[in-house]
Amino acid sequence: MIGAFRIPGAGRFKQAKTARFSFDGQSYTGIEGDTLASALLANGVHLVGRSFKYHRPRGILSAGAEEPNALVEIKRDAARKTPNVRATVQELYDGLDAQSQNRWPSLSFDVSAVNDFASPLFSAGFYYKTFMWPKAAWKSLYEPKIRAAAGLGVSPDQPDPDHYSSRYAHCEVLVLGGGAAGIAAALAAAETGVRVILADEQAEFGGSLRFESGAKIDGQDGFAWAQGAVAKLAAMDNVRVLSRTTAFGYYAQNFVGLVERVSDHLKTPGHDLARERLWQVRAKRVVLASGAIERHMVFADNDRPGVMLAGAARTYLNHYGVAVGKNVGVYTANDSAYAAAIDLKKAGVNVAAIVDLRDNPTGPLIDEARALGIEVNFGRAVIRAGGKLRVSSMTVQPKNGGGERTISVDAILMSAGWTPSVHLFSQSRGKVAFNDETKRFVPGTYAQDCVSVGACNGTDGLSAAVDEAYAAGAKAAKDAGAKTAKGTKPNVDASENWSRGMLGAAPGAGPDTTVKAFVDFQNDVTAKDIRQAVHEGMRSIEHVKRFTTNGMATDQGKTSNMHGLAIAAETLGKPIPEVGLTTFRAPYTPVTFGAIVSHARGPLFDPTRKTAIHPWAEAQGAVFEDVGQWKRAWYFPKAGEDMHAAVDRECVAVRKTAGLFDASTLGKIEVVGPDAAKFMELLYTNPWEKLEPGRCRYGIMLREDGFIYDDGVVGRLAPDRFHVTTTTGGAPRVMNHMEDYLQTEFPHLNVWLTSITEQWAVIAVQGPKSRDIIAPLVEGIDMSDEALPHMSVREGKICGVPTRLFRMSFTGERGFEVNVPADYGQAVWEALWAEGQKHGAAAYGTETMHVLRAEKGYIIVGQDTDGTVTPNDAGLDWAVGKKKTDFVGIRGLTRPDLVAKGRKQLVGLKTKDPKVVLEEGAQIVEDPKQAIPMKMIGHVTSSYWSENCGRSIALALVAGGRDRMGDTLFVPMPNGAIEVEVASMVFFDETGGRLNG
Repeated sequence: MIGAFRIPGAGRFKQAKTARFSFDGQSYTGIEGDTLASALLANGVHLVGRSFKYHRPRGILSAGAEEPNALVEIKRDAARKTPNVRATVQELYDGLDAQSQNRWPSLSFDVSAVNDFASPLFSAGFYYKTFMWPKAAWKSLYEPKIRAAAGLGVSPDQPDPDHYSSRYAHCEVLVLGGGAAGIAAALAAAETGVRVILADEQAEFGGSLRFESGAKIDGQDGFAWAQGAVAKLAAMDNVRVLSRTTAFGYYAQNFVGLVERVSDHLKTPGHDLARERLWQVRAKRVVLASGAIERHMVFADNDRPGVMLAGAARTYLNHYGVAVGKNVGVYTANDSAYAAAIDLKKAGVNVAAIVDLRDNPTGPLIDEARALGIEVNFGRAVIRAGGKLRVSSMTVQPKNGGGERTISVDAILMSAGWTPSVHLFSQSRGKVAFNDETKRFVPGTYAQDCVSVGACNGTDGLSAAVDEAYAAGAKAAKDAGAKTAKGTKPNVDASENWSRGMLGAAPGAGPDTTVKAFVDFQNDVTAKDIRQAVHEGMRSIEHVKRFTTNGMATDQGKTSNMHGLAIAAETLGKPIPEVGLTTFRAPYTPVTFGAIVSHARGPLFDPTRKTAIHPWAEAQGAVFEDVGQWKRAWYFPKAGEDMHAAVDRECVAVRKTAGLFDASTLGKIEVVGPDAAKFMELLYTNPWEKLEPGRCRYGIMLREDGFIYDDGVVGRLAPDRFHVTTTTGGAPRVMNHMEDYLQTEFPHLNVWLTSITEQWAVIAVQGPKSRDIIAPLVEGIDMSDEALPHMSVREGKICGVPTRLFRMSFTGERGFEVNVPADYGQAVWEALWAEGQKHGAAAYGTETMHVLRAEKGYIIVGQDTDGTVTPNDAGLDWAVGKKKTDFVGIRGLTRPDLVAKGRKQLVGLKTKDPKVVLEEGAQIVEDPKQAIPMKMIGHVTSSYWSENCGRSIALALVAGGRDRMGDTLFVPMPNGAIEVEVASMVFFDETGGRLNG
């Protein structure tokens, strides 16, 4: 038995295998091809959940992604539990285990249903007015209880064992939506030979053709035509067809995010199979064919299980072969519900009555319904639904008042009309327009290279939709660069046409009632809640939305937004366009964290980057530290040495002989092009036009506000080529900063930017013997001081491989930075190391580098600056071109507060006791005996023990620091204040003579 409500011979899965599944521990049987929702309905199960606030019984409303009620937990094992899965989307597989949510102790008896009786306490906006007294109860009582009650499902408590994948794709035409319009657009574009991607959220393409029994295209049943057309597209080399794929976000420059459900429909997915795949697609043109969403009727108790959308009931019948009831009532203001009644009647289901709110509708569907013997009632309204855990009746009354009549039913099918799905269009920053004739918002002003076709464009009728879509697909391909191709437009032989429908509350949910006529099912928002929001002063629909939470649930108001808007407009006495429309935000439907994160978790959450020289350092026993994503050698301890001893030894070795340092992690960017120098002039404070090829310059980059953003040495390799270095941590943001300005502020400049950080390994050889170590290995470069002075760069070879050899220093000693292709980094390092051993050189790490640069007063951006430091504050005025008229930050530097006296300035600090090393970040005061809170005048930015100086040294930002030279200040610490003297930032070789040996 595959379900008492399965109609023999109906549906499209007549030969499908059976599949066992369970819901709340009860076993059932469905068929492969079912969704969980269709399988439950086939077994007569309508009660699937409880509402969020009132815990009212809820059933299946729809047959697609717009479902607000049927949210369940799908469990494969203890670690694979997924909450809030829409039963209308979840495909059935043998062994599927589903649980209802938001109920206790059971679905049929939920203790929290008492909230329904206490609903006057939970009216719209109650959370803004309650929980205010007593004040102390918020933290101990209200907040814990509210947090415990929040949400619908239960989050998994174990790590997700599944894996996810992601792909980037480019195409000329991206078609979103696989109904008749989307397929027609894809066919037209594909026939031109351009790259086409067609995506649809359903397992089968066809859209509304899944339920339209009257549609015929090219002589075939509409759904059969769709399958043949998609098969044709899938066989084309230039087309990618993606089923089970939802377009969830439309971003700038035709960038669209899609999520493909890869294995959620499989009984036993292979371990090598991803659960979901994130597609990030960049398209030249996008065709939106996202269809329309049916609206429900707003009347009393319209949320009873068994009350559902007419189109959904028709889908369950014609596609899945399932009757949603045996004695069905229909409530409508739209012709499409008649088609559902007719199909059910023909399938042997009794249709108790059709209740039509319209006065005298006419048309072939109405005539056919009457011919089949279905009772049709015009000008009447369903004023309430009877029943509790399942609808049992509908009470009918003339819409202008009068006698009531109760009709027994086991399901109510409703349709207030169809709303164009403009979500993706709105996400693209397009502006919708209200069509007053049809009372619909449709795409208006486009912001990107896209076009809407079919029902989402407000186009009525299958024939008109296919014609429009085919023409749009051909034009999109042509606009993307395709040559005109001769294709054959699909011919619609028969179709269905539906009338407009209604918006807002129907009779029985009017202003004078206190009934629960639901607008938003998931958040329990009723018509009276919308009216109450207006009465309490909400005039903007965005305010109404937040006050009532209408449209703020996981379904994002797909069925509720237009009704809520119409009710608010009626209450305000304004036309709908004046009240406005809420903003449609990504994602269109919920997206799992797994799909977004993909492989970026565990060890790959923050990938570890290692230099080419890392293995050598590891073999030498180096201790590493994390610098951003990089593993950098911190220090190289010898036997018996702790960190301090190792750093002291390394510092002394560099000053006495030489040291080798792996500087590969420094950011490196090539700025290339005829306008490279002009670009550098605008991005850096220094002048660059007159810098000769082969020379280097220290450069400072500012933000617009005039504060230091990054720094580094820049070498000019040729008139049109600069080799720019950045701080290790600043490389990505500097690259982004440069690209941002190049693309938005200086697009007229002919410049290319390339990140080359990982292409070059960098070996810093520093110290008096540095030239002696390098010279024997270098070819084609004159190493003399005259030919290669300090701040120079030459290209040649070292150890037989290409090199960019920089004469520069971050230690104050004679120094060189050897850039070689990363593949040769370790080999060149080992050759330099072997040569260095002849001179007593040492390998040193980042801690020694920090000490050596601090001895010379060289700053580190991000350590000695804090985002509020200007070049003048850092003592770097000399690096700002005095004759320059423009660069990023030049106007910021002239702000009054940036040139005012008393600003914090970088200075050196010497402790009175030379053996005391200050803590970095420690605050500085003038008087340690002042009352608390003390007036802080600065803080320590860098602090070290210097073996070369025989004492502690420190750098600090101090208010008016340069005017305090020789002054005594204090650093308050738990064990007492430390006395310090303000001093020069240079602690070693104040004349700088050692730079030249």
